[in-house]
Amino acid sequence: MNTFYRGFEAVLVGMHPLFKLIGYERLERPVAAVERGLKGLLFDCRMCGQCILSSTGMSCPMNCPKNLRNGPCGGVRANGHCEVRPEMKCVWVQAVAGAARIPDGSQALQSVQVAVDRRLQGKSSWLRVVRQRVGETP
Repeated sequence: MNTFYRGFEAVLVGMHPLFKLIGYERLERPVAAVERGLKGLLFDCRMCGQCILSSTGMSCPMNCPKNLRNGPCGGVRANGHCEVRPEMKCVWVQAVAGAARIPDGSQALQSVQVAVDRRLQGKSSWLRVVRQRVGETP
């Protein structure tokens, strides 16, 4: 999945001239809708607009009831389940397992993530990444 993600990202970055021609603002709603559907289905994505799936073993940390983006809270139960929702496996237990299957995944898991900017909620992180990769300010 990580290999596909990296290839997909490269394709999106290659489409920057087309995206710029059409206009990023115009593309935001349709791209966000596609992104929400795909990532929602595959990763139970919460569309925070600042996707870090590739840094968390393809586990969406926004599924954590406490919205923790830099590791578990310390309340992980002995069976690996969440202290807030006992029926749910801790997203960070899943992140560590997922990172172990990705080349350099454990290294990526060590990166400190910035706090969530709630203004980006529901926006496309794909378009944001493209603009960052080409040196534009999103």
